[in-house]
Amino acid sequence: MDEKTDAVAAGVPGSSADPRFAALPARPGKIVAVHLSYASRADQRGRRPQHPSYFFKPSSSVAASGSTIERPGGTELLAFEGEIALVIGSAAHRVPLAEAWEHVAGVTAANDFGLYDLRANDKGSNVRSKGGDGYTPIGPSLLDARAIHPDALRVRTWLNGALVQDDTAAGMIFPLAQLVADLSQHFTLEPGDVILTGTPAGSSVTQPGDVVEVEVDVPGGPSSGRLVTTVVQGSEPFDPDLGSLPEADDLQRAEAWGSREAAGLPAAASPATGDPASAGASAAETPPSAGTPVLGAALRAKLEAVPVAGLSAQLRKRGLNNVHIDGVRPLRAADSPERESKLVGTARTLRFVPNREDLFASHGGGYNAQKRVFDAVGDGEVVVIEARGDAGSGTLGDILAIRAHARGAAGIVTDGGVRDAAAVAAVGIPVYSSGAHPAVLGRKHVPWDADLTIACGGATVQPGDVIVGDADGVVVIPADIAEEVVDAALSQEDEDAWIAERVAEGHPVDGLFPMNAEWRARYEADREATPAISGERSSTQTQPSQESAALEAGETAR
Repeated sequence: MDEKTDAVAAGVPGSSADPRFAALPARPGKIVAVHLSYASRADQRGRRPQHPSYFFKPSSSVAASGSTIERPGGTELLAFEGEIALVIGSAAHRVPLAEAWEHVAGVTAANDFGLYDLRANDKGSNVRSKGGDGYTPIGPSLLDARAIHPDALRVRTWLNGALVQDDTAAGMIFPLAQLVADLSQHFTLEPGDVILTGTPAGSSVTQPGDVVEVEVDVPGGPSSGRLVTTVVQGSEPFDPDLGSLPEADDLQRAEAWGSREAAGLPAAASPATGDPASAGASAAETPPSAGTPVLGAALRAKLEAVPVAGLSAQLRKRGLNNVHIDGVRPLRAADSPERESKLVGTARTLRFVPNREDLFASHGGGYNAQKRVFDAVGDGEVVVIEARGDAGSGTLGDILAIRAHARGAAGIVTDGGVRDAAAVAAVGIPVYSSGAHPAVLGRKHVPWDADLTIACGGATVQPGDVIVGDADGVVVIPADIAEEVVDAALSQEDEDAWIAERVAEGHPVDGLFPMNAEWRARYEADREATPAISGERSSTQTQPSQESAALEAGETAR
């Protein structure tokens, strides 16, 4: 080892005069933090990652033991996360797992503070929510990693003297050495770099005046000592002219406090039963996919009132002819209006690739992409599955349909098959598929990846697209024009309902359908006298809309 590495391993403070880095050999070049790594935390959140994921924190966020952290003015959700911090001692580039721990020189305590009021704004990057000054206390002293088996390490956190976090590295989903080896695949870890390895269950919200202490040790052996941080109240608000403002909602409160109960919120109702949802199962406790817009109640109501045929006509007028998911039909028969499987929501995408035995062995089992999507689908989202139009096996069954329904999903669309079709139909969530098939997924498909642009039934679908389905099929609407399209479709429905009334009175369709100038004038006069209320038409009145749009486009109506 070189002199710097020896200093790290021995726990010698750095030579920097900056007191923030007193516990480190020097100011770290990189601080890499893991999103979710402990089984206890994953169980608390109700989602377990298949692979580790990361974010960077600036070295300017480092603070020493005994420092204060400011909760900014206008915010409420400053949360602590006690963690094991690894300090790299020698450069690591593409190191194998068996050698990864040799590149760790020091181990100490860290507190990965986060401001949940800014979490949604950051959409996973955590630049603002976790990058503030003082948001990464580290110390007070380093343990020699050479003398420690990584699984023996323990992290504990106290809030105002009460023990609130207590777990060991043996309880991690991803071993500490794996984090080093994985990161070294992507960039060189250099001496002095710090890896924050995630927090166990028990993280919660702090208030001004609270004292948070974190300790990393080997039970009965060496200890980092307690890393002490005091929370103080800031007075400076964020400037709305410079960037987005903090905003706390019940979703972020539940995530920051650890549960809805801890946040003082009423238990979330299960969409399937109306009863309080069990821990980890509530859609309110897991954020929607990053970047996926949530439909407002007013827009959703309008989309539910318009038939897919009317929306399709308006999309065609705007030059969008390839937005229909072909070959899928509702699993539940629309044998009465109240049973019609109307589907409205925003897309959450999942892609299957053709089955190849070696790839199914590596990607088909365990917590695969399919299970992760159904565990994470949010309220009002539609799981859209690319199965290449191959209905030769199931792409979901009743268990996954129940999970999606319990999460508050708006529906499921797959251009593949559905297994246990009768049981899936009985769940009550709208499901559109290419048909039923008794075979399991692995006969035809490998669940590969999610939350990306896919092809389903010949249509391109992106996360966040608006998905609408009825007995005629399913259409994909770009989110940025959804309001425009549905308003135009509602207007056309009003017009067609008025035409249907005139035809029922005995008027010929010539000149009326589509309307000539004379009939148009009469329609405008009637509309001013008695404005139509969109969405209150019967299903028989809405039928002419696609034919009217086709006539106006110079096509033959059928």
